Amino acid sequence: MIFYPGFDIQPTIQPMGFTYGSNVFGPEVENRKLDSIRKSLLDPECSGPDPVYSIAMDVGKMEHLHLLRQHHLLYGAVTYAAGRLGDEPVRSQGHIHKVSPLSGWSTPEVYEIWSGKAIIYMQETAEDQPGRCFSVLANPGDVVIVPPYWAHATISADANQPLTFGAWCDREYGFEYDGVRAHKGLAWFPVIAPSGEIEWMKNPNYLECELTVKSPEIYSQLGIESGKSIYTQFEENPEKFLFVPQPQLVREVWAKFFP
Repeated sequence: MIFYPGFDIQPTIQPMGFTYGSNVFGPEVENRKLDSIRKSLLDPECSGPDPVYSIAMDVGKMEHLHLLRQHHLLYGAVTYAAGRLGDEPVRSQGHIHKVSPLSGWSTPEVYEIWSGKAIIYMQETAEDQPGRCFSVLANPGDVVIVPPYWAHATISADANQPLTFGAWCDREYGFEYDGVRAHKGLAWFPVIAPSGEIEWMKNPNYLECELTVKSPEIYSQLGIESGKSIYTQFEENPEKFLFVPQPQLVREVWAKFFP
């Protein structure tokens, strides 16, 4: 199954990246090499696909470019290679979003899966006590939100196929890696079992914590509509995702957030 993201963008495999329709803007992709994410992996010396994934930050319909800049929003698209990184699935390195100069907050991220299967892993902090830890399994069309200040990573849940997804981000996005790297990764490592299923291994560099494995929420408290692409929802209501660059607008949501 492939979910239509609301505009004309197509992932490519060889080379990995994206093609854009005539009314769509987008950059040359940035390829993330295996060497750049080794510090977050269970086995930093492992072999695997290289590049691991390709990123196109700031894509969308040309008619919306001014509006996206005005609202401080950026839509990013990412495609992962099929395969595995040693005993782990293909994945990103763990990080926290930098504090935005616009809001003074670390900013949230709104994911939407287009094809393949994804796990959005997140934990409340990158300190010795990581707080609540969640593994959210998402299929094409599913939306997953990572709240402000949480450490997180995106993981392919099926080594046999590529993974492609889009996400709403703050236009002045940035990443903090120090806390995760100081602990040699996030609090839980995804490991591919002999059956092909994902199992979880606790990272001993953190204090004791529990992992909740779950399916995505609906996020009705943020006005998210199920089954409709998050880009189309922006197109219909450009203010719907203002909570991404300005998370303080819905501070009460983050105070009791359950991903």
